[in-house]
Amino acid sequence: MKCLLLLSIAIAATAASVIKDPNQGYTEGDRYFYFAGDDGIMHLVDAEEPVDTSFIDSYTRNPDNNAYWLFTRNNPATANVLVLGNIHSIMSSNFDRSKVTVFLAHGWNGDGSNHMNRLLTTAFLEKDDVNVIVLDWSRLANRSYTTAKGGTAAVGRGLGQFVNWLVANGFSAYDRIHLVGFSLGGHLVGNAGRETGGSVIRVTALDPAGPLWSRDNGRVVATDGQYVEVIHTNTGFLGYTDPCGDADFYPNGGSSMPGCWLSSCSHNRAFEYMASTVKHNHLLANECATYREASRDRCTGEVNPMGNSDLFKTRRGIFRVNTARNYPY
Repeated sequence: MKCLLLLSIAIAATAASVIKDPNQGYTEGDRYFYFAGDDGIMHLVDAEEPVDTSFIDSYTRNPDNNAYWLFTRNNPATANVLVLGNIHSIMSSNFDRSKVTVFLAHGWNGDGSNHMNRLLTTAFLEKDDVNVIVLDWSRLANRSYTTAKGGTAAVGRGLGQFVNWLVANGFSAYDRIHLVGFSLGGHLVGNAGRETGGSVIRVTALDPAGPLWSRDNGRVVATDGQYVEVIHTNTGFLGYTDPCGDADFYPNGGSSMPGCWLSSCSHNRAFEYMASTVKHNHLLANECATYREASRDRCTGEVNPMGNSDLFKTRRGIFRVNTARNYPY
């Protein structure tokens, strides 16, 4: 028992010697790093913690482990629960097949009722009369970071199957569907769009998670939808740095947001900017020749609105907009 205690102390001491400060950022290959959950807390992550593949397989094998919560102007606060394969769950809900449907996907340590989902649901419903479907995958998302990340693509494929089912049964069409995801959810909605063959008209990834994703083929890419928009707000720390969509926005350069002193705050700005632009459509970004130009505030090209709810955006490229410190930014 004493030997085990000494071994644990030695391991902890070794880890402490290589753990970066939470605000130093993540470098590819780091074993230990901090990552913010949707709860806003910075959690210490061990990149070598074994992925619980058995849990991922058992979770993703049963589509009922994902919850789909419908909110409309008729029920903006109390969800109608939709079930994949159960047409009655759609028919008995407030779902309107004539309207645009927005899907929202949370990130690590999140759930369907967290701040991100409430903020975006309110913004979309105040702006337009739409169906908002919140994906709750909290049973997997609240496992270790390595396990949650390991299951992100499979959960995304499940969401894509839900979208395909809606379309196949005449409840929607790919050109009336907008997939929006934050952090791990940004990669999740990319995989959902990929499952539809890139048919959904718009995918929006809000500061998709950076750690352990650079060599992962499951990360969000431009072919995941007809138009893939990425908003980067914490590059080099919690968010993915490189351009990966049709349009990549780097507000304030993409790393440290005005009014924020913590990485978690800058990370969360992605969904806060999104909610604000859905309502106001006011953050007009200049096109940049390169990411380097965006990070150095040297962009003078034509403007393109960041975020918003427009399903028919077409401008592609790299963009920067400078924001204010406080809402509506």
